[in-house]
Amino acid sequence: MRVLVKGAGVAGLTAAFELAARGATVTVAETRHGIGGNASWFAGGMLAPWCERESAEQPVLDLGCDAADWWDAVLPGQVTRAGTLVVAAPRDTGELDRFASRTSGHRRVDEDEIALLEPDLAGRFRRGLLFPDEAHLDPRHAMAALHDRLAAMGVEFRFGADARHISGFDRRIDCTGMAAEDDGLRGVRGEMLILRTPDISLSRPVRLLHPRFPVYIVPRNDHCFMVGATMIESQSTGPVTARSMMELLGAAYALHPAFGEAGIIETGAGARPAFPDNLPRVETSGDSVAINGLYRHGFLLAPAMARQAADLVFSQDRNKELARETDGQRRSA
Repeated sequence: MRVLVKGAGVAGLTAAFELAARGATVTVAETRHGIGGNASWFAGGMLAPWCERESAEQPVLDLGCDAADWWDAVLPGQVTRAGTLVVAAPRDTGELDRFASRTSGHRRVDEDEIALLEPDLAGRFRRGLLFPDEAHLDPRHAMAALHDRLAAMGVEFRFGADARHISGFDRRIDCTGMAAEDDGLRGVRGEMLILRTPDISLSRPVRLLHPRFPVYIVPRNDHCFMVGATMIESQSTGPVTARSMMELLGAAYALHPAFGEAGIIETGAGARPAFPDNLPRVETSGDSVAINGLYRHGFLLAPAMARQAADLVFSQDRNKELARETDGQRRSA
């Protein structure tokens, strides 16, 4: 079976893997001229289903609870399993209690344990929550590594290609996000910064709660940190706004004053596709399957949605085979 996957973001790459691993001949078509530049490129890479349950529905936890295992199995060495630390300033401890009441899979930590977990945060926070089973990865490294893994599996990539002009495939998987023709989608703009400072070390993502502007900080290589992310109802992918820049920097400074001297390596914004209920969907139309609406949970939910899409493709193919066999038997009779 020949399958064309439209889009080389995290949804398209994970779908291509699930299909190729089950024996399909897969081609990935991407309008950009290489990996990157899409909403997945600006992701935080947090595999944090228990934390996300604070503002997301139960399916996000159900679908995402084994995401770290999937990524670890497919790309060994890319996943860091150090959990997530959630903290709040003393004046915002009510936010910490609220967060705890809406989530599971955590335990409370005091000032001494916070200092053991993250020595550079010693003395800065009295209370926190540790989600020990959560993990994170660097999205850009993961996408590049997955591209290489797929190429080694025989998946063909056509960059700078318009999938509308490509024919000769038994199935098509639409993973084009905001570019898909779906009236039910809306864009949710996310803005982020990458800061660099050798004066701070973090072992895990840290979420700083605030009544108005919660923020997360995810450690990357070479003393870099991804700071994100805004959630604005907009399809704009223009530059980060001054207001968002100040809020993100202010939150990073509140976590640790040394971020005030950090270099701003990069700013970025992406429009994340979302349905009205903020839950992803796998939908079929004829010989096409669409994966969309991953919202802010791309790396967390993409493996589960890719498995669903592959299940649909192969079940459809099997059903057609059975129909042909039945028809052949009827004709022979």
